[in-house]
Amino acid sequence: MVFQFFIILVFGILALLLIVFRIIEPIYVFFFKKPLFLHIYPFSKKLNNEQKEILKTNFLFYNRLTPKKKRYFEHRVKEFVRKYEFIGKDIVITETMQILIAGTYVMLTFGLRKYLITLFTRIIIYPSSYYSSSNDAYHKGEFNPRMKSIVFSWEDYILGHQTTNDNINLGLHEFAHALHFHCMKSNDSSAAVFFDEFNKVTRYYTDAELNAELRSKGYFRLYAYQNQFEFLAVILEHFFETPKQFRKEHPELFVIVNNMLNFKEYLVEDSF
Repeated sequence: MVFQFFIILVFGILALLLIVFRIIEPIYVFFFKKPLFLHIYPFSKKLNNEQKEILKTNFLFYNRLTPKKKRYFEHRVKEFVRKYEFIGKDIVITETMQILIAGTYVMLTFGLRKYLITLFTRIIIYPSSYYSSSNDAYHKGEFNPRMKSIVFSWEDYILGHQTTNDNINLGLHEFAHALHFHCMKSNDSSAAVFFDEFNKVTRYYTDAELNAELRSKGYFRLYAYQNQFEFLAVILEHFFETPKQFRKEHPELFVIVNNMLNFKEYLVEDSF
């Protein structure tokens, strides 16, 4: 009897905390533009030394994290690799491929609480540019929501990853499309903040005066002006590859993107 009372009490307290959380977090998000918390992993997953070395060698962003946040980053990488299926088309999938792709995605979403999304379930990798029957053309990468797939040319993925100052990063670009679609449909706190700030970003695309100012400075490549989806993806490539220049050229837009990704606590360096 005492045990049953204890169980009821525990569940009652948990239910009360959940109700309070659902009331408090929206207020917190409204004032501070970020979720009440980001990282709570009761059973944190760990990478082995070889996997950590891949991150150390390839991600300056990871190297600049505190030891505690490195563990969070590693947990998210492990969970990404576990959740999504990697499929090679005329190429063998290696652990390095998986860690590099997961690391790029985790870096992009590290300021969001809900980072594993359901709009894609597979990562498909080709050795180089591949033919797509959907538009009768060769592609370097794409996000295909109908097929729930992210597709990469590995040659172009690696080129974008290793060249860190040209503001062209295939991994960031295609994951940005998937994240954008997710935040349009989801109502979790991180998605709500992302979408609210994205609406501010779109003013720079739709407002003729703001758009003309962006074009006149020539910082963003012309592909950004294809449509609003490409505009966001290109902006995020610039944000991660040349953040100092971004902040110098377009300080107000930089702050909006910073808020959108909840990256307020991270220092602006030459690149992440």
